[in-house]
Amino acid sequence: MLFQLNTIIFALFVVVGGLGTTIYLVYLLIKALRKYINSSEIRSEKKDVKASLGETIKRYRIERKMTQEFVAERIGVSRQAVSKWESGASDPSTTNLISLARLFDITPEELLRNVTNNES
Repeated sequence: MLFQLNTIIFALFVVVGGLGTTIYLVYLLIKALRKYINSSEIRSEKKDVKASLGETIKRYRIERKMTQEFVAERIGVSRQAVSKWESGASDPSTTNLISLARLFDITPEELLRNVTNNES
């Protein structure tokens, strides 16, 4: 009789513990989803910054009447890389950003300052 009671109590703890774990996991999932939903403004802002950097690179390239292929050859990357930078699909590395600034005959700070101005 005592063995059966202990078994029942243990089974009850397992069920309650499993239920508690499930409830806690659902709570964490809801919390994570809320955080993700509320961060949409931040995600869109980051997207705008990437687009602004790409737009700035493209603007300088076009002002200087350079093709993507020319820019790519001069700094040692593929034309597709330049295209991705301009479209905002990826960002140039720090080294490539410095090379772009030199090619455009501006300082890297000037290039980045223009990105910040495009944000507002």
